[in-house]
Amino acid sequence: MMNDLKAVIYILIGASSYGILSTIVKLAYDNGFQPNEVTGSQAFFGVLILVGLIFLFGKRESLSIRHWLLLLLVGIISGLTGVFYYSALQFVPASIGIVLLFQFTWMGVLMESILDRRRPSVEKILSILFLLAGTLFAGDILATGLTTIPIVGIVLGLLSAATYAGFILASGRLVPHVNPWMRSMILGLGSFIVVCVTFPPHFLINGSLFHGLWFWGLLLAFFGIVLPNLLFTYGVPKVGAGIATILGAVELPMAVLLSRFVLQEQVSGVQWIGVVLILVGIVMAEMRLTKRQMVNG
Repeated sequence: MMNDLKAVIYILIGASSYGILSTIVKLAYDNGFQPNEVTGSQAFFGVLILVGLIFLFGKRESLSIRHWLLLLLVGIISGLTGVFYYSALQFVPASIGIVLLFQFTWMGVLMESILDRRRPSVEKILSILFLLAGTLFAGDILATGLTTIPIVGIVLGLLSAATYAGFILASGRLVPHVNPWMRSMILGLGSFIVVCVTFPPHFLINGSLFHGLWFWGLLLAFFGIVLPNLLFTYGVPKVGAGIATILGAVELPMAVLLSRFVLQEQVSGVQWIGVVLILVGIVMAEMRLTKRQMVNG
């Protein structure tokens, strides 16, 4: 039971680190850096850090080509989440974008149910309903509306949700025996490949790194690649992808809190209600996990 509790904490910390990213990205933009530079530097430093951790602390393993390809595929899926999401934000407001991304909660539960050929429990469905309602309020969707949103932005946002759900699901199922350090390094490499193809790394030669981009790249790499990859690698197999996607919803409350207290952005009462609803959904999922542990002894 203690291992499962630790796994829950790891997933919550990993998801919260994703919630930090939007604040860091906005600060990087305020300092004059472009989306392709910010995204590329994040992936670049993420790989460097993970490779360094392998040599310092990790146990290097000899993996088959098949295992390498499977883990690279998971990393590519993770990288596609960022590509789709950043692309969606070119067409939709940030409040709409986060609502579209957060459809990963029910998508993840649906994917797990299809693969396991098992209907989701009533408690899990109730958690999802709380999360969806909370997302609508926290994203201020009621005030923004969807009537003027380009369809391409909606499609890209939903693709980001699908790939994020797929990443969480694959993290718990594909090649689980590989140690977290080696696994995270390969995932980071897969993400870097996708980002380089989408946003060619001109920042490596145009001098941006030496004008402060390195600082934002390191921060984004740590909170967006290194920390969540390591924590999800340990936590997701312990609790299952369905519960993990619900716990991952803590990302939005973290983003709202930081936007209010770090960026000094206005957060309405309706948005705070949304944050509370999301937290209720997460607590319900954790209670279901505890109940399952007690039943299994």
